Amino acid sequence: MADTATLEAPAAPTDEELMATPFVRELIKVLRAQDTHGTWEGKSDLKLLGPYILTAEQRREIPIIGDPDPEILWRMELFYNAVAVAIERETGNMVTPMMKMSHEGFGRMILLAGRLIVVNKQLRDVHRFGFPSLAKLADAGAKFFNEGVSMIRDYPQVANYGA
Repeated sequence: MADTATLEAPAAPTDEELMATPFVRELIKVLRAQDTHGTWEGKSDLKLLGPYILTAEQRREIPIIGDPDPEILWRMELFYNAVAVAIERETGNMVTPMMKMSHEGFGRMILLAGRLIVVNKQLRDVHRFGFPSLAKLADAGAKFFNEGVSMIRDYPQVANYGA
């Protein structure tokens, strides 16, 4: 006879739990490192991540076609730099981000460890880069982080080549 007890869905992680994930911690560190004049000292970590969060309404306001704003490209680079640093901290392998971008907002981002491509992301519509919530931001970073760590652990000789 089947168990009739109801299964409850696991509770969604709180903002505090999301802020404590390896990727989000590194993203905050990378962002704070950019503040050489102390302008953001009074900003909370959550407020600092604000530009990465785009509601559906905000996304609709951005034209479908457009050249990426330099600030958006900068935020995107910091996102992938944080992924790289989080992977480095976990594995001990130096991870280097490399981005090739057209002026129209299409391109590719790769993260390299030695001769190993640990993350390979095709970029489209970069001018609309953002996430609908902190949870989606943390999930995206965690996905790349886990993928990169897994690649290094699966192919350590390639990741350590030349080290």
